[in-house]
Amino acid sequence: MSRTLEVRLQNRLSELERVGEVVESFGETHNLPGKVVQAVALCIDEVVTNVISYAYDDQADHQITLRLSLQAGEVAAEVEDDGKPFNPLDAPEPDLTQSLEDRPIGGLGVHFLRTLMDGVEYRRHAGKNLLVMKKKLPV
Repeated sequence: MSRTLEVRLQNRLSELERVGEVVESFGETHNLPGKVVQAVALCIDEVVTNVISYAYDDQADHQITLRLSLQAGEVAAEVEDDGKPFNPLDAPEPDLTQSLEDRPIGGLGVHFLRTLMDGVEYRRHAGKNLLVMKKKLPV
């Protein structure tokens, strides 16, 4: 039973269903708690949606790599893309005190990353963005 899974996705919103299936299957294979799987799936969905929607200035096909691994009491999820440089950790916190009608669209995905994950790191290397998200497993 492999503790690491790598999936290559196209930059199409139709791939999001596949993303959810991959994360759910990984969770089932490794008997991960449902809350952990849900948190990881939500954050990956947000990140991949943003990459597909905003990272590319052209209509060409681009590859997004998703890696899931189980290591030292945590799940690590990596999303790598060749889009425009973007560090989501530099994005401002959304104002959650505003009503939904007054709040600008966007920003909640970054909020989910910060609140649901136990660690998030961003790197830009060799023309690619790499976002690493970590979620600790309950003991």
